[in-house]
Amino acid sequence: MRNISLYDPRLGLRVTNDLILQRDPLDFLEEFLGFDAFRAAPVRQPAIDIRENEKAYLIEAELPGLSEKDVQIEVKDSVLSLKVETVEKAEAKEAPKAEDEKWIHRERRNYAFTRSFSLPENADEEAIEARFKDGILMIALPKKPEKAPRQVVVKVA
Repeated sequence: MRNISLYDPRLGLRVTNDLILQRDPLDFLEEFLGFDAFRAAPVRQPAIDIRENEKAYLIEAELPGLSEKDVQIEVKDSVLSLKVETVEKAEAKEAPKAEDEKWIHRERRNYAFTRSFSLPENADEEAIEARFKDGILMIALPKKPEKAPRQVVVKVA
């Protein structure tokens, strides 16, 4: 049975408890040398914890400063995708109001990210629930009940 795992489409890596599939180290060097920080889109990845109990898998994501309106959760082909896209607030987007003010440093801008998780076979995709409170997104993936073995009656011919 496949266990829940984190999939990073940017790197083409699937990370599991048993194995980390790695790419050619020269690919990383090429990406590093071709990276331009001034043109790159702001990328933030939330801290994510995954737990399991008898009844469900639980995914917790830290999303400080966001609301439930910024979050989209999608399940397709046994992959759960968490997508976040923020829109800069109008007042933060504007230049400082006083004529003698100017920006010295700005880090709060629009950003987007997607995190995807391969779901285990026993996850009930139809019963997934999500709650958002105090900047923490909690996704509960209930497990399907195990099927009891079925007894087959042997008939006499």
